[in-house]
Amino acid sequence: MKRSEINAALREAAEAFRRHHWFLPPDPRWDLTDFGRGEFSTYGLVLVNLAEQPEYCEKLMYCRKNQVTLSHHHRSKKEDIICRWGRLAVELKSNDPAIRAQVNGQWRDIPCNVPFLLEAGERITLTPGIRHAFWADSDYAILGEVSTANDDAHDNFFDAPDIARFADIEEDEPAEFKLVSDPS
Repeated sequence: MKRSEINAALREAAEAFRRHHWFLPPDPRWDLTDFGRGEFSTYGLVLVNLAEQPEYCEKLMYCRKNQVTLSHHHRSKKEDIICRWGRLAVELKSNDPAIRAQVNGQWRDIPCNVPFLLEAGERITLTPGIRHAFWADSDYAILGEVSTANDDAHDNFFDAPDIARFADIEEDEPAEFKLVSDPS
């Protein structure tokens, strides 16, 4: 990705957060990925790490309509993905017809390999091993994630072997935001 594209995507996310009264901490820890595909408008996600503790973490995320976070799972991390604004499509992947998971704290059998929608305020709890993909079903969506400790380097397992967690960056303009993947 070009740094100019990254700057524009982060400005867009920051403006959406402001518009919907999601205030960021001082010096937020910005993150962005195109999953190594070079097609951020199709495959991508903007994230802000709000809390990074040994026991838990919290993120705020932004995605555009139909901008897919590709199918993946975690071996250690348990996470709640919360639709904070807009509508979020979530697709659980499995050879089984359904997976039992919690939605809004209630256990239910969720059909696999077809999207289901979370409205603003709703959440799904994903335990380790549940393969999932998600995207905004509205013009954009603001998402929250609360999870056990996060380890992007060792606990993201994508279905496709060529997926990269962090974008390769072409420096075509100065960075307006420091990313977690930028050198210190």
